[in-house]
Amino acid sequence: MTPPFRFEVEKPLNQYSTFGIGGPARFFIEIAKIEQMQAVISYCYQQKLPYIVIGKGSNCLFDDRGFDGLVILNKISFCQFEWPVVSVGAGYSFSLLGAQTARKGWSGLEFASGIPGTVGGAVYMNAGASGAETQEALMEVSYVNEKGVLEVLPKNLIAFSYRHSSFQGLKGAIVAAKFLLLPSEEARKKQLSIIEYRTRTQPYSDKSAGCIFRNPSPLSAGALIQQAGLKGTKIGGAEVSTVHANFIVNKGKAKAKDVLELSEHVKKVVKEKTGQDLEMEVRCIPYQV
Repeated sequence: MTPPFRFEVEKPLNQYSTFGIGGPARFFIEIAKIEQMQAVISYCYQQKLPYIVIGKGSNCLFDDRGFDGLVILNKISFCQFEWPVVSVGAGYSFSLLGAQTARKGWSGLEFASGIPGTVGGAVYMNAGASGAETQEALMEVSYVNEKGVLEVLPKNLIAFSYRHSSFQGLKGAIVAAKFLLLPSEEARKKQLSIIEYRTRTQPYSDKSAGCIFRNPSPLSAGALIQQAGLKGTKIGGAEVSTVHANFIVNKGKAKAKDVLELSEHVKKVVKEKTGQDLEMEVRCIPYQV
């Protein structure tokens, strides 16, 4: 079956990762409309072609060999404000959405400022910061299921927990979301405070995938790693950030294997010195799925 669209081949994935790491994708396509996403996923289902969907590549680590299948770049990026609801495409910048809603005096997404991902990625991971999570303001999600059928799911049909949603166990793609916000004269001030804190305490000038480990509630992964004396530890081109210990940064030519070896080393030392188990938050995408 010939696809009704053109796939690019051998596309370097390091261009689509905030880590700057990853080999080539066997096939690659950029999607800008929901109908296109339905057609592509339907084709993959019929042809049994493995695929992954990415946004800004801000919470994932690609394999050094790349991906032996189709990488779908979600660029569905419409945004419609109809007080008190904002409807937004999954490829829209989550950080930009947080800033825009706060400027309008709408509260609920201030924490999104500085999170370098898309709306789809934020819903998929139930991204959070500053004591807030994506699911709190969420109303519904538009989702293309594994057969290419569009479904609209209200929040009560979606399971959320810390850095987790039920979408992580499904095949398909988040294509849009709706958020219900509240009026607040303090929204802009709060949003600016959050972005100032994040830029001051996190390694924004380095390539990373955000926090590498989940916080083992009620503790802080970064504090545990710092307590274990691991800031600045290096393997190959990967380094535990000297700014924030829960970031592994690419200091130039890091490979995925460097990041994985360093993360395993960190987990081992933290376990030995604190007794705490750390779990990866970053999504490690294998060469084959």
